[in-house]
Amino acid sequence: MLNKKKVRLGIAPIGWTNDDMPELGAENTFQQTVSEMALAGFTGSEVGSHYPKDPAVLKKALDLRGMTICNAWFSSFLTTKPLKETVEAFHKHADFLYAVGARIIGASEQGHSIQGQNVPILGGPKPVFTDDEWKKLVDGLNELGRLAKEKKMTLTFHHHMGTGVQTVEEIDRLMASVDPSLVYLLFDSGHLTFAGVDPVPVLKKYIGRTRHVHLKDCRLAVRDRVKPEGWSFLKAVREGVFTVPGDGDVKFEPLFDILEKADYEGWVVVEAEQDPAKANPLEYALKGRKYLRDKTGL
Repeated sequence: MLNKKKVRLGIAPIGWTNDDMPELGAENTFQQTVSEMALAGFTGSEVGSHYPKDPAVLKKALDLRGMTICNAWFSSFLTTKPLKETVEAFHKHADFLYAVGARIIGASEQGHSIQGQNVPILGGPKPVFTDDEWKKLVDGLNELGRLAKEKKMTLTFHHHMGTGVQTVEEIDRLMASVDPSLVYLLFDSGHLTFAGVDPVPVLKKYIGRTRHVHLKDCRLAVRDRVKPEGWSFLKAVREGVFTVPGDGDVKFEPLFDILEKADYEGWVVVEAEQDPAKANPLEYALKGRKYLRDKTGL
């Protein structure tokens, strides 16, 4: 069982609306999204594009529902753009998150990313960073981590399909290169499984440096069609490659055991981008919530 005093349970709005595919769930309003999150029993939310941009408005809406923002995706372009551009965007992002109560920042390097392109996500042109790009990435993340630390916030890095940090070898290189006091890991069970990586040894290796957890399930029967049929990442999402914990093929019990033994403190977040027309967001939020209650005691 996970420690209720240390572990907080959140959910991402990507089950209701998809920032990369705005046509998915366009009918779902912000008010509906956060109301259904609260109804399902979650106290934390990440940020979607349909959320209010005014921190005061967003915070009030969440306060009314006993919720808070726990993190928000940040796109860095450290390998392809001047550091100054990413730093300027990061300052604005961090200020917004701090104002709404979040202390975690989840960054993903989007330089050369193919996650939003109509190209095969497996067996296709996955980005591979040069040594020079790795240096830019590491130096840039250390700088962002320093800026976050100055605000008493924590920078976590989100490994992601279609980016230059997708494989276990790339995660290892990143974690061996960044300053461990400035840059931490955002662990995502679904992206590792999609990439063909067993998530258990990854979490076991980096549990001491993990500060945010995405609990995402993966349907292997769908994943196994991705490469032979040449699907893009977004096509795979529309076809249902991801789902909430307990509804797919990821073995979560060993992951929960690692978190428990390490006395993990922080957020665990249900994140499962699906087509809301096929997977009713409230229904799946309730399903994921029940699974976590049964398996972790949260």
